Amino acid sequence: MSKHKRGRQAAVHSQVATPPAVAQPGGMQAFTFGEPTPVLGGRGIFDYLECWFNGRWYEPPLSLDGLARSTRAAVHLGSGLAFKRNMLARTFVPHPRLSRAAFEQLTMDWLWSGNGYLEQRRSVLGSPIRFEPLLAKYMRVGREGEFYQVAGWQNEHLFDPGTVCQLREADIDQEIYGMPEWVSALQSALLNEAATLFRRKYYENGSHAGFILYMTDAAQDQADIDDLRKAMKEAKGPGNFRNLFVYAPNGKKEGIQVIPVSEVAAKDEFASIKNLSRDDLLAALRIPPQLMGIVPQNAGGFGSIRDAAEVYAQNELEPVQARLQQVNEWAGDELVKFRSLY
Repeated sequence: MSKHKRGRQAAVHSQVATPPAVAQPGGMQAFTFGEPTPVLGGRGIFDYLECWFNGRWYEPPLSLDGLARSTRAAVHLGSGLAFKRNMLARTFVPHPRLSRAAFEQLTMDWLWSGNGYLEQRRSVLGSPIRFEPLLAKYMRVGREGEFYQVAGWQNEHLFDPGTVCQLREADIDQEIYGMPEWVSALQSALLNEAATLFRRKYYENGSHAGFILYMTDAAQDQADIDDLRKAMKEAKGPGNFRNLFVYAPNGKKEGIQVIPVSEVAAKDEFASIKNLSRDDLLAALRIPPQLMGIVPQNAGGFGSIRDAAEVYAQNELEPVQARLQQVNEWAGDELVKFRSLY
């Protein structure tokens, strides 16, 4: 017999001689389920907050596209940024060369990304005629301080030296791009979104049990049981809960117990996740809850809304106004001016 044939026989014999493990009656079985979870997840993205130079400009430390989409992940984050923008626009005094619309765009970019860019449009003679905001999502900074607008692959524009002003929120990791103040609450915003999407899928997938009909009395006619089963299968519509019918003639009271999957989802404390992530976002934005229209859960409420607005204007609004007025030093004119709110 050749070595090849002996090898095949040995392989077959090995497969037959090692039968699959079969659990003995009454023995314990254990299994795991769920997809693998990456180790570098969540907070791991903050371990690489540095700017990579691609040969022409520095890449932002965080994806600006992903950061822009994250502002819409939680309602309180998007609403909080809009609230700050509205408060600043309310006190802004328009300038002949800086319109209110341009200022609102500049403010919104600075709030969500930590960066604001303003371009000086010049006349034929070289004198400035107006100032226009540049979308921070597409702006890049070069090695020599030049500015690029990158809208896509091979779609870039280099601005003339001295025509672009950058407002950046101070960052502790690098000095090229600014980082928004609310970036520490990014995970809370994503958790808020995940909880909402999970609850929506839970109600839309229709795979959870609505109720369990359990019968133990022996029926005289099997046709009655078939009719009942058919009626329950047909009495459903889109989005309804699925029902379960169990028929056990002469069965014991606890002979069959069914624990629906919906009980697991019902215990995820959806309201607690939403409330805790909301509080994290408001703390990062430093906005009093009564100014955001949040309904208090206690009898005492949040206190006077006027007092909260005055304290917010002094401690939060005025420092932000002072940062935005840094544009005046670059422009050589009082482009950004605010009136007193209180």
